[in-house]
Amino acid sequence: MTNHNVMQEQLHAETPIPREHEQNNRSVRDMVGQRGIQPEQLPAEEDIQKLERRVKTEEKKLLKQTGKLPSSKQSGSKIIQSDDCCQ
Repeated sequence: MTNHNVMQEQLHAETPIPREHEQNNRSVRDMVGQRGIQPEQLPAEEDIQKLERRVKTEEKKLLKQTGKLPSSKQSGSKIIQSDDCCQ
């Protein structure tokens, strides 16, 4: 919203841009308040770095569980694992 208004109204000085940003923040906060939501009362979300680590760990677990192909004895053909190729 701020970026749009800065370009639309051609704001370039150091004072008008922060003022526009603050006004947009106030407008959003007022709208949220009109809907009965108080940001201070909302539960905190999980830290993004912790979330990224957890997702990465879960992806590795899923890859280990689902990424293994049947052995060549079962399928009748040689299976090339991604680690074996292109070395």
